[in-house]
Amino acid sequence: MAAAVRTIATSASVQAERAARAETTEDLLALAERTDDEDRRQRLLDQVILLNRGVAEAVASRYQRRGIPLEDLQQAAYEGLVKAVNRWDSSHGRPLLTYAVPTIRGELQRHFRDHGWTVRPPRRVQELQWQVSACVSELTQDLGREPSGAEVQEALGITGDEYADAMTAVGCFQPTSLDQPVGHEADATLGELIPDGTEEADAGELAAADARATLAPVVRTLPVRDRRIIYLRFFEEQTQEQIGEELGVTQMQVSRLLTRILRDLRCAIT
Repeated sequence: MAAAVRTIATSASVQAERAARAETTEDLLALAERTDDEDRRQRLLDQVILLNRGVAEAVASRYQRRGIPLEDLQQAAYEGLVKAVNRWDSSHGRPLLTYAVPTIRGELQRHFRDHGWTVRPPRRVQELQWQVSACVSELTQDLGREPSGAEVQEALGITGDEYADAMTAVGCFQPTSLDQPVGHEADATLGELIPDGTEEADAGELAAADARATLAPVVRTLPVRDRRIIYLRFFEEQTQEQIGEELGVTQMQVSRLLTRILRDLRCAIT
């Protein structure tokens, strides 16, 4: 009974805090909109941003354990909040947060696009990889050890093939900066090696991917079959079984080939 009372009291306190923050936010925005002094307007908007930083942090926390440090996610969320506050217009007829939260999410998704998948698997595989990653973390805490593949499959209710796809996708998720030095003497940056679109067809397809700047120079050095496998899996979105039928090998062999190819790519760009 006492616990229930405490829960109700806590919930009421949180709601009151949110209401007070929303009211203060609305007042500050109204003042900012009415003033003709640009410096004062910016100071008022800065207060709004500071007042609502917790919202940005809360949204960022939902994207944890996906391969990018929480500090980076929070920074992206803050940028989204700043954009929303600076662009907000009372004529929209809605509270700031109904506009800010989607803007923050969009900034986080953009951050993942730019700093996450170096080879973009199908969306289904991306989501499955995130589920597997979260499940592994939870089971590790519960079991006191890293779970087996079978335990993860049972917990998520997925097949062995789906688990294999998710584990293959782990190798696709790694940030690489365009300013990263490359070459034997590190005398050039990755950005300087971006192809200009005149390369052969396979490289052109890869260049169309979000990770074009990172991978295109490296992929051109792969054997023809390896490049074909990457194209079929990540651009044609074929299953491992379909790729195996085209290449005349088994699904298990395709899985091993993909694992080896992605490992080679990771080594080449790190």
